[in-house]
Amino acid sequence: MGRVIVVQYITLDGVVEDPDGSDGTPDGGWAMRYGPEAIAGDKFGLGGIMESGVLLFGRRTWDHFSELWPPRESEFARRMNAAEKAVATHRDLPEGVWTNSRLIPHPLEEWARDTTRTRDIAVIGSESVISQLRAADLVDEYRLITFPVVLGRGERLFQDAAHLELVSSEVVGAGTLSTYRVA
Repeated sequence: MGRVIVVQYITLDGVVEDPDGSDGTPDGGWAMRYGPEAIAGDKFGLGGIMESGVLLFGRRTWDHFSELWPPRESEFARRMNAAEKAVATHRDLPEGVWTNSRLIPHPLEEWARDTTRTRDIAVIGSESVISQLRAADLVDEYRLITFPVVLGRGERLFQDAAHLELVSSEVVGAGTLSTYRVA
């Protein structure tokens, strides 16, 4: 049985909005203040999921990543580009922009239930996708890299109560990778 795993960069006060500054928000780029190495490579430990699971994106996140990743040539970039990618969107994806990308053919919750019968799903960014999956009680795990910054405003990962169990925590670059299971 597969899992739905949410991966996010997050601040100490729970903000996940615009970690790289690409959305142009007033506080955007908070993760990049620690240098590009702070977010480089497989900091979330997605290794096997990138080979046998599915990376799930919302449309805005996919559009942004589809510009960033295809020209990169690091080992991690090759794995990211080769991974199967599913996109929750109502608009068609442009042909040939990012290999192994496809639209989700039916409602998100139904697709996630079907997919997790045999594979893991890693949700990359995409707050609206995460909200839908949380509302349907489909999220099994969170892998959060917390940066030592407090913004005091911005979109937060958790808008309501959540009961989680800490599985592990380790320093990764300028942040802390904590893995939580949904209790």
